[in-house]
Amino acid sequence: MRSHNRLFIIQSGKALCCGALLWAVPERPVSACELCAIYRATNARGESSSGVLLTLSEQYIPYGTFQREGEPYHAFPLLEQAYLNTSLTHVVPTYNFSEQFGVSLNLPIIYRSFRRIQLVPGQGEPEDETGTIFGLGDTSVIGRWTPLRISEMEYSIVGSIFGGVKFPTGDTDRLDREVEQEQQLPPIFQQTHAHATGGVHQHDLTLGSGSFDAIFGAAITLRWDRWFLSSQGQYYLRTEARSYEFGDEIMISGGPGAYILLNKASTLTLQANASYDTMAADTILGQQSTETGFTAWYFGPQLNFTWHDHFSANAGVDIPLRIYNHGFQSVPDYRVHGGLTWRF
Repeated sequence: MRSHNRLFIIQSGKALCCGALLWAVPERPVSACELCAIYRATNARGESSSGVLLTLSEQYIPYGTFQREGEPYHAFPLLEQAYLNTSLTHVVPTYNFSEQFGVSLNLPIIYRSFRRIQLVPGQGEPEDETGTIFGLGDTSVIGRWTPLRISEMEYSIVGSIFGGVKFPTGDTDRLDREVEQEQQLPPIFQQTHAHATGGVHQHDLTLGSGSFDAIFGAAITLRWDRWFLSSQGQYYLRTEARSYEFGDEIMISGGPGAYILLNKASTLTLQANASYDTMAADTILGQQSTETGFTAWYFGPQLNFTWHDHFSANAGVDIPLRIYNHGFQSVPDYRVHGGLTWRF
């Protein structure tokens, strides 16, 4: 299981709140000054204004839990020593033509440190490799349309639709190595789905997929007084390239939150969020891989901060509640993410 160079369309949709702080929010109507602060916060995030924005976001994921069919597996102590630590840095310049329309370019910079241990059929000794990988991943261009926007003193409703294309700009050397290995295995077993056994595979290390993929998404945010509820969904339609096709992926997240700080200069929100992430099995050389594909549920807190109407920041953590994976895979221990946005 891996977190490939995905584009997280809405930075503010990934968190779980801390109940004590939410209950501390005064139960009173939003004043005119507080409403202005909320408007400034949406402007700082680029949600209700035209112009140029630059976002820098970071996600760190350690894959250290070795599982077989969704359960920790300890029969192969050597394979448990494998690990994969992934850092995904996204540079996202955005231009909003208006409140309704905008376009973003996503440039992912990937750093991976790993130890890959695999048992390969026909080889006497396991493959054991330790190293690091750094480089540009697959870039994406995403368009936004916001057909629904209602803003009143007591409440607001904002709904957006997203769509775009991922381009094969990342290096595929690791992916090619896996395909070459699979091509050598069939003569041994007279079948094309023979594979190496391990938690970290070559396809987990690749910087790019080599394919043009489609990205679709939708998001909605509802606000009443200081309370809000946001939700988003994303769908990645993968295509085949270089005899390998990553599985299609669906991600849905959402949860309630509240403004716990509102003043003329800044705002601070605390949000609760549950995340659902499922990816179909990959296809290699026309055969479905039995060591790929998963369904995961996460839960974790996120803070969102804005300063005046130009700067915003967010930070959060996702804790896995349940991860069901096919075959042998190393799965995430947790996910930490954050971002900074400046509106010019």
